[in-house]
Amino acid sequence: MFKPKNLSPKQLSALTALFLSVPIGIGFYIVETWWFAAITACIVFVGSYFLIRFVLEWFIYRKIKLIYKFIYQTKASKREETYYKYILPQKGIDEVREDVEKWAEQRSEEIELLKKNEAYRKEFLQNLAHEFKTPIFAIQGYVDTLLNGALDNPDVNKRFLENTARNVDRMVNLVNDLDEISRLESGEQPLYKENFVIQDLIKEVYEELSIKSTKREIKCSIKKGCEAPIVVFADKEKIRQVITNLVTNAIKYGKQNGNIVASVYNTDGKHVLIEIGDDGIGIAEEHLSRIFERFYRTDRGRSRNVGGTGLGLAICKHIIEAHRQTIHARSKIDVGTTIGFTLDGKKE
Repeated sequence: MFKPKNLSPKQLSALTALFLSVPIGIGFYIVETWWFAAITACIVFVGSYFLIRFVLEWFIYRKIKLIYKFIYQTKASKREETYYKYILPQKGIDEVREDVEKWAEQRSEEIELLKKNEAYRKEFLQNLAHEFKTPIFAIQGYVDTLLNGALDNPDVNKRFLENTARNVDRMVNLVNDLDEISRLESGEQPLYKENFVIQDLIKEVYEELSIKSTKREIKCSIKKGCEAPIVVFADKEKIRQVITNLVTNAIKYGKQNGNIVASVYNTDGKHVLIEIGDDGIGIAEEHLSRIFERFYRTDRGRSRNVGGTGLGLAICKHIIEAHRQTIHARSKIDVGTTIGFTLDGKKE
């Protein structure tokens, strides 16, 4: 179908030459004989066609070729030179415009992503500096006090040394968590997948954290109806770490005399959904999309008071994504929080 808005150089040349030759041919037909008019019209048509095509291809499309080279920012290969020489001149101006607009849109998206990454990088570095600064200043204060005479006071020196050791442990945990995230992101930490019953692993984690949960009088259980053994195929120790982090958070932010409930569901026959829910303080909706970011705290003061490096959920996210699965959270203030993730089902 003829589309005048999307003509190639050849079509545009032919159409322009036709508009030039027809009136001239008609004029000669009126003045001279019909055969003289026809010959004149043909000569004008052919001459105009090649002249206009030459101007379009060797002037306008040479400029367009430079635009394409600028867009792709690479030295043209033989294949690309063939494209510029034979394929590009067949494109209409509108097609070229669409290519340029598409490129501009892609660059705009890339620039926007770079801006977001830069903002994230700045925030991450600020948080990292703050997380290290707190224990370092504490250690510095304790050491200075001991060196200025408190070392000789038996009522003070042991307590200050214990506090110093606690802050050193905090820094070591922070470095270990950062190292683990880096290895997970780079793929340097391989996964050793095996079949195991997920409910058994959840019970083991509950037992390991029983002292902490008992201290806050929190009851840990598996949801009624989810007790039947379900086998998953994953790295057992990595998933143990995920469940430990989730249950630890649920204990920290759960209410006194509260409940932590684990649910396990077969979804589509190929995947298993595991959820850890509490009835604690909850998370505001505006924070939910960011809780898996490194160092992100919904309440910085309160989170720091209950301990932790602020990297637990980020590690969970990386471990689950390393399994090529997804992790999500839903929550409501003063109602509680549920964090769920999927795993592959049993592999034969």
